[in-house]
Amino acid sequence: MKISGAEAVIRCLLEEGVDLVYGYPGGAIMPVYDELYKFQDKLHHVLVRHEQGAAHAAQGFARATGKVGVAIATSGPGATNLVTGIADAQIDSTPMVCITGQVGKHLLGSDAFQETDIIGISTPVTKWNYQITEAHEIPEIIAKAFYIARSGRPGPVLIDITKNAQFDEFEFSYQKCTGIRSYHPKPVLNLQKVQEAADLINNAKKPFIVFGQGIILSEAEEQLKRLVEKSGIPAAWTILGLSALPTDHRLNVGMVGMHGNYGPNLLTNECDVLIALGMRFDDRVTGKLATYAKQAKVIHFEIDPAEIDKNVKTEVAVLGDVKEALTALIPLIDKKSHEEWHNEFKEKYKIECEAVINEELAPTNGKGISMGETIEMINKHSKGDAIMVSDVGQHQMFACRYTKFNSTKSNVTSGGLGTMGFALPAAIGAKMGRPDREVVAVIGDGGFQMNIQELGTIHQTKVPVKIVVLNNEFLGMVRQWQELFFDYRYASTVMINPNFCAIAEGYYIKSRKVTKREELDEAVAEMLASKDSYFLEVMVEKENNVFPMIPTGACVSEIRLS
Repeated sequence: MKISGAEAVIRCLLEEGVDLVYGYPGGAIMPVYDELYKFQDKLHHVLVRHEQGAAHAAQGFARATGKVGVAIATSGPGATNLVTGIADAQIDSTPMVCITGQVGKHLLGSDAFQETDIIGISTPVTKWNYQITEAHEIPEIIAKAFYIARSGRPGPVLIDITKNAQFDEFEFSYQKCTGIRSYHPKPVLNLQKVQEAADLINNAKKPFIVFGQGIILSEAEEQLKRLVEKSGIPAAWTILGLSALPTDHRLNVGMVGMHGNYGPNLLTNECDVLIALGMRFDDRVTGKLATYAKQAKVIHFEIDPAEIDKNVKTEVAVLGDVKEALTALIPLIDKKSHEEWHNEFKEKYKIECEAVINEELAPTNGKGISMGETIEMINKHSKGDAIMVSDVGQHQMFACRYTKFNSTKSNVTSGGLGTMGFALPAAIGAKMGRPDREVVAVIGDGGFQMNIQELGTIHQTKVPVKIVVLNNEFLGMVRQWQELFFDYRYASTVMINPNFCAIAEGYYIKSRKVTKREELDEAVAEMLASKDSYFLEVMVEKENNVFPMIPTGACVSEIRLS
């Protein structure tokens, strides 16, 4: 079958099971868009309002479904506008394939109109990238792109296709990629290391599990649950590990990290064996490395060899897919309860409730609505079944701390890169990927304005995303740091905001603004009952801080409750 390179791109996507892509057309990618028009009955293209929105929507789709997200853009600024989303996907291990157009092969390096070296630009933030200059390369390269993006530790791949390669014809055939000679995505599991890990765990007096997104990416949720229930070990999560274990599970002790729960952070430096499952010991989790869990023997279950001993020295490293590793580990684990140890977490939780949580979820101080009580109200009406998509800032930490989750792949947020503007387009992707589930985007007034134009995408597609803007008229997280560490010097953090509801109504999205506590319950109920998209603005306390907090560079045991 002799076809053009542009048609080959579409047929390759269909061969990979892709039926939804996000993008924005332009000159250098126009041949591919011409073919999208011809194949629109098989491949749905979502026109975003900015290419960054395409990347984040593809991320949201991937995070909510476990499938590879796809974004398409033209050359030059179209391609560079994808970069933030690509970098976000790279650090958060999100499988994504980005396809960009490029000027003709004969124009490369000539500074032609809308030419930029997107291969050079994206190399540091992609798992793999490649520039196609001949049409016949397309099937092999796209097959490799999907294999690399989804295998091993997932990540983003960028394929740049020159315009001549899109126009030229060749004999098309497609074969999915099942292996690459120089690429070994999954280390072979060493059963001796699994036995060593089991021995340490069985002999531990105060073992502690911290699980990350690796559990979700490997679909090892059931193995995690079986492990904690058999071993009786308290388990805490990183923000990207959230929802892998139901939040109300009796052995789920909360979140670790800068704004994590008091007990898990404090007792990290008291456990005798620390079991890290699919997490990378990033600085927001560990705080000061020189004092992090120095008393503990660390067992690290990890698929990426580069993460072993990178930040925290391990006693036993179990390299491999975490689902495969836990499946081998569980039969070797003794059944225990560790009740006394678990009670220490319960006691610390009581302290945190009295100092922070009770007042946050049910304020009695006479001040304005808190972010925490807004999240709690969403819990009341969603019953823990919604996908929560959060942006970056104070509201993100409140959402991660207080949202209730019954099932996995329910917490979608920007972790490692901390990208403001992530939530609105990511929520679009999450809802399109999981139309059977309620999707609620919780966003600050600052982050909302970074990709506010994607309200246009919601209007055009009619995707029923629920949007909650927690408006404190500040860049809240930066303001909190200015209060605590810069003597209340609020430099460039006060936000003079527009009429958000009027903007939402301008995109024909039903909206409501809440200024009084007694309106909140009814407003959230109305929002979640709506069959269409809905915008809810909640005016929250202007100078409400998120605690507990571990200051940057501090030890995890130096956690502050106020």
